Amino acid sequence: MPYLIDSHEDLAWNWLCFKTDYSRSMDEIRAAETGDIEKYRGGKTLFGWSEYTRGQVALVFGTLFLAPKKYSDGSWDKAVFDTHREYNSLIRQSFDYYQMMAEKYADKFRRILSKSDLAALLTERQKASVNSLPAPMGILNLIEGSEGLGSMQELEEWWDLGARILGPVWAGTRFCGGTLEGKAFDSEGRQLLHALGEIGYILDVAHMNDSSVTTSLEEYEGTVIASHANCRWLLKNPPNQRHLSQDNVRRLIARGGVIGVMPYARFLRIDWDYSHPDRHVSLNDLADHVDAICQLAGNCDHVAIGTDFDGGFGWPCVPDEVNSIGDIQKLAPILQNRGYTSEQVEAIFHGNWERILNQALPET
Repeated sequence: MPYLIDSHEDLAWNWLCFKTDYSRSMDEIRAAETGDIEKYRGGKTLFGWSEYTRGQVALVFGTLFLAPKKYSDGSWDKAVFDTHREYNSLIRQSFDYYQMMAEKYADKFRRILSKSDLAALLTERQKASVNSLPAPMGILNLIEGSEGLGSMQELEEWWDLGARILGPVWAGTRFCGGTLEGKAFDSEGRQLLHALGEIGYILDVAHMNDSSVTTSLEEYEGTVIASHANCRWLLKNPPNQRHLSQDNVRRLIARGGVIGVMPYARFLRIDWDYSHPDRHVSLNDLADHVDAICQLAGNCDHVAIGTDFDGGFGWPCVPDEVNSIGDIQKLAPILQNRGYTSEQVEAIFHGNWERILNQALPET
């Protein structure tokens, strides 16, 4: 069973909104999350320490996601902002959450800030595996949407607090075009790209529209990824440019980037929803997106997993075979049945993200 690196989990968002405690088992969390929590998130949680262990999850990119207040879904949504002051307060609360998890549950969670941290985590995992013991899971911080940024100097502060990856946009408008608004990078957006490169951030192009992805790949000199995105050409009439075009996948491949594909039912079949239980989605649909990227690349070096689980959707908004993060392991035999070797499956499950991190993280 290959261990998994998942490049997108909205853990802090769930803590801010619902006080979800991922150190508990998934069954315990689900038992406590009744009524409104399940409705507001869009389903039951897909995480819990029991499922991280069962799914051999070695590392996640734990996000710091905050949305502009105009996109709030109601008073329950605590992770929204109107001003820089509100944004700054919430992003620091998010950093505090990840630090608390690493300190309070040191046997379960480790913050990953450097290559040496990553190497130590994987060495400890290997030793634990030999003795059939659970291993701690690493968390590396990714800022998803930086529209509330007060000044470029804050990027240095976020780096010191543990951020290593940054995606400039979610909905859009301030720096560049995103999923819901905006067109292209403006002068402030280009200033942001320059500042990120000077510090050494990995740039995440997820949620950018076509023009903004293209500009990023042409102008950003550092490491570039798409933490959670699928292949737009496999979807039927998607409503926006949320997913990647063939041209931009090719550009990412040429830049040595990696794309984390998403097992969200509606991002695998656009017409999926609760009211049509006959519209099934399976892990074979996810495998189609893996295969499409591999076919464009001519190898398996540029695709990985970025679930976006608990990021506004939970169970059952996932493929039929999936009840939790632990079930992503079911993708491995599907890929092997399509002709992928064990080594290629391991690259998709963890090796490609490890390469990116060893390329871009600071030494210590």
